[in-house]
Amino acid sequence: MPTETAYGYLCDLRNLDEWTLGSRMKEQVDPDTWIGTASGYQRSLYYHIRRLENPRFYGIEWQCGYSYQEYFKSYPVLLFPAGYVEPGSSEKGVYLHWISVIDPVQRTPMIMQGIQTVHNSEVRALKAALERRAGLAEAAQGSYRIEADTIYINAPLELAGEFLGDLRNMQHWSHLLQPAGMIEAEHGSFLDEYRQSVEVTLRTSRLADYILIEQDYVHPRYKFIQRSPTLLIPLAHAFGDPAVPGLLLHRITFWNNAAPARHGKLGIEDFGAENMNIKRLLEAKAGNLDTFARGLSYLPPA
Repeated sequence: MPTETAYGYLCDLRNLDEWTLGSRMKEQVDPDTWIGTASGYQRSLYYHIRRLENPRFYGIEWQCGYSYQEYFKSYPVLLFPAGYVEPGSSEKGVYLHWISVIDPVQRTPMIMQGIQTVHNSEVRALKAALERRAGLAEAAQGSYRIEADTIYINAPLELAGEFLGDLRNMQHWSHLLQPAGMIEAEHGSFLDEYRQSVEVTLRTSRLADYILIEQDYVHPRYKFIQRSPTLLIPLAHAFGDPAVPGLLLHRITFWNNAAPARHGKLGIEDFGAENMNIKRLLEAKAGNLDTFARGLSYLPPA
């Protein structure tokens, strides 16, 4: 299905009725907001959609809450054309990545125990709804799969954006890459763990309240590119509470289903290890030395 068609479908909240477990739109409040039922709560929710503007891929954000314009659940959804995942690809269709950010104060044990089961099944239903419209009678198999690693960082959003948006800092947080020649803020030459050449390029932009840092790792000898769009998600926005500090570092990766990776990072664990290093360094810069020991996730005050 063309990216634009999938995007148009997702922008209409009424289509949630077709593929979600229990989200049913009942009353329209404004062009981008409805009141509806919810599968994870025994009460109605306000549903709101925002469009995330980016020249290279489409994005939206679903927001939910008990009151109008007061949202504690955030669901960014990104639509990557096949040519973004693999430059020059002739593959048709689009790769969809759905992120769920839920305030731990509002969530219930049932939501956390059931969220993976429900969302995995719902995204399968969404895939079917879109592909059925494209004339398919069974699930299409993509050339790539998406995996992501997420970690909470107790540091200001702008500090994190400046640090990660400058390649001159990469030698401090990436244990697999070493500088090799000129390193500028957005482009630099590195050597990987096998001392093979890697050209790294960054693009930093705003995606509504988020900061987007697109990381491209090019291995010229092997004509191979590893792309990782990275989101910095401020929890004050995601939870609808300006008192919540810090952000989520969410790194998105693409893996070829036909062959295991041979160059660059070989698994999502390599990105996860870097994320822990980034968390350690940024929280130290922000003077929050006690948060690192608490783990990967945000924990509200007792």
